[in-house]
Amino acid sequence: MPGKEPDRSKEPDRSKERIVSLAAPPPVLSARGQRKEYGTGEGLVRAVDGVDLDVGAGETVAITGPSGCGKSTLLHLLGGLDRPSGGEVRLNGRRIDDLGEKALARVRRTEVAYVFQSFHLLEELTAVENVELPALLAGRSPRSARRRALDLLDRLGLAGRARHLPSALSGGQRQRVAVARALSNEPLAVLADEPTGNLDSAATADVLRLFAELRDAGQTLVIVTHDPRVAAAADRAFSMRDGVLAGESGPAGPACGRLAGAEG
Repeated sequence: MPGKEPDRSKEPDRSKERIVSLAAPPPVLSARGQRKEYGTGEGLVRAVDGVDLDVGAGETVAITGPSGCGKSTLLHLLGGLDRPSGGEVRLNGRRIDDLGEKALARVRRTEVAYVFQSFHLLEELTAVENVELPALLAGRSPRSARRRALDLLDRLGLAGRARHLPSALSGGQRQRVAVARALSNEPLAVLADEPTGNLDSAATADVLRLFAELRDAGQTLVIVTHDPRVAAAADRAFSMRDGVLAGESGPAGPACGRLAGAEG
């Protein structure tokens, strides 16, 4: 007698589990309907006007555009340096634009880091002291903060400059110190505002190599830039006009290869 077909009616339905397991993780950074307005009436200026943007884990995103188009303002909104007039910003799935000042300060101190065009190093502190400062402010012990700072400077090729003041460093070296400082607290995302704007071609190539290494290590980067070499190296590049993201290019292959190839 042929065997009976097994009764599967009582077996658990795992289709929903499969759907959940295949769901994409939330973006590291997400903006919806971002607006930043200044003034009122006829003097109203919309620096950022209804921007939506998602940045995935380990992704490098560049934002380009002319001066005054709103790209630096958008970067400040993404990182909690400024509050939007409307819309939401989420970091790793958690809304941050409506946090209180203390909670938002903690986010800026430990979860998001910044690299600026003018470095913003403290001139009276050595390179290692600049790098360890965010970790100390976040509550790390002096020994742990110093160990982390020295390790970062070594990884960025600055072990021999750790105890130099910024005034004794080249532009490219100062920007690498600034990047090391940004990485001090192992942030979810690094936001860079014109990081090559004050650098010559050789120093720019150094920073491009550094960004390639960071991307290869899985670091999420958002870079505002005028430099087409930096934009060409990103996974995705957006152009911004009059407060709006007007266009997108990429991806075009592994970011690391493009970063390395953009140096020349």
